[in-house]
Formats: sequence, structure tokens, C-alpha cells
Amino acid sequence: MPPRDEPTSPPAEDSPPRRSYHVEALAKGLRLLALFSEQRPSMKLTDMAAATDIPLPTAFRMAATLVTEGFLEQLADGAYRPAPKVLTLGFAALRGMDLVELADGPLRRLAATTGQTVNLGTLSDDRVLYLIRLRNNDLVTANIQVGSRLPAVSTSIGKVLLAGLDDDRLADHLGETSFAGATGPNAIRSLTGLRPALAEIRERGWAVQDEELAYGLRSVAAPVSDASGTVVAAVNVAVPAMEFPVARLLDELRPPLLDACREITLLLGGR
Repeated sequence: MPPRDEPTSPPAEDSPPRRSYHVEALAKGLRLLALFSEQRPSMKLTDMAAATDIPLPTAFRMAATLVTEGFLEQLADGAYRPAPKVLTLGFAALRGMDLVELADGPLRRLAATTGQTVNLGTLSDDRVLYLIRLRNNDLVTANIQVGSRLPAVSTSIGKVLLAGLDDDRLADHLGETSFAGATGPNAIRSLTGLRPALAEIRERGWAVQDEELAYGLRSVAAPVSDASGTVVAAVNVAVPAMEFPVARLLDELRPPLLDACREITLLLGGR
């Protein structure tokens, strides 16, 4: 007779995951990897342990294992940073996403038409995860790459995606720290200040970022929906603020942006 805490047969494919299948050691290792970002490219072991509530000896063993497996590397000062092998996971995931593949052509045409930087992103917790970036070299105010994660509350893509959430889901995604990463003079600093902006975005179907993320940067974004009508991503066109007042941004760049988003939505089976 099998032990009571072990399943007698594999779970059905459509059954919900069970707690007994959770591998805590693997989860801890993944939490360590998830700490790193563009703003935090390397970390000391003590900071990694504190940020994840993992005991220091356990964090040391986890980090050593990740180094051995090629996912972390240790610097001369003892700090850790992601190793190149991590990139293979990210790019493999991106290549497997229909969204990225289908959006590539319309976004390249949008970048060629406007001559400006074009981005595609999706929501990841309280951040925007950038999946495609076609950069105009004149845009020097933001160092963003594919895989970058920026505060959703301060980006045009993020505000479009947040506008698609109901109040409960919005509260689940956002906390006090969600408003801490923006440096622009017009950054929104609280959920109370954000809600009216999201209501307006919901009504009109597009969003503007006016020097909220960083000084000198503006953008306009619109949503991309799938066959179910769910907003799955957003696209923006980003410009230098000195060259594009908000009126010019909307007059010249919003129409081709909306056309590109409609095209991608149709490719995804949406309407």
C-alpha cells in the first residue's frame, strides 16, 4: 500500500495543481534568479537572502548550484549576477510566443513609417515586460532592452494594460513600491492618482506617457487583444519630448500606432 502522502496515479491533465507537487528547493532557486533586473544587475549573497527570506546558508547552497549549472556567475567582489545561460531560457520562451512572431511584421512597418522607437510589452506583476524593441538611435533617454521590466504605472504600455484590469485585480498587481521606480517630473505617485487616468484610458482606448518614466521621454500606446477579446499586450511609439509635444505625438503617431495594433489583433484572431 503506497504512503498516504504520495499520489497513487498521475494527476489528470485538466486537474488543478496539488500542493504536494510543489518543489520548494526549486522555488527558492527561481526566487533568487528573479531578483535580478536592469536596475539591480548584481547582488551580494546577504542581500539576496534578505530579499527572499531564505536563510543565508540555504541561499549560499542555492547560489553555488546556480553557478555550477551556468545560470549565475560570481564576480571578483563576491557578488552574483545572471550568467549568459539565463538568456537562452528567455529567448526560447520569446521564440515560442505567437504574439511576438505575429507582431514582428506590423511593428517593423510601424517603426519604418514613423521613424521612431517602437515597443511591445505585456504585464508582469506590477511591471511591463518588454518583448519587442525596435529602437531609433536618437532616443537616448531610456536604456531599455528586450527583457527589461519597468514600472507599469509610469509607462504608456503599462497604463494601457492596467486599464484593462478591474479594481480587485488592479489592487492585486499594485502596491506602495509600484510607484517608486519612476524618475520623471510628471510621475504618478499613488493608486489614488492613477485611477482617474486609467478610467480615461479605458474610455478612449489609448494612453500617453508624458515625462513620467524619465525626463525627456514621451510615448503613446494602444492595446492588442486576442480572439477572446482579452488585452494581452500593448504597443507604444516612444519619442524625445523636446521634438514631440503631446499634440504632435497624438496627431502624427497615434493613427499609425492604432492601425498596427488593429493589424496585430486581427492576426491573433481578435476583432
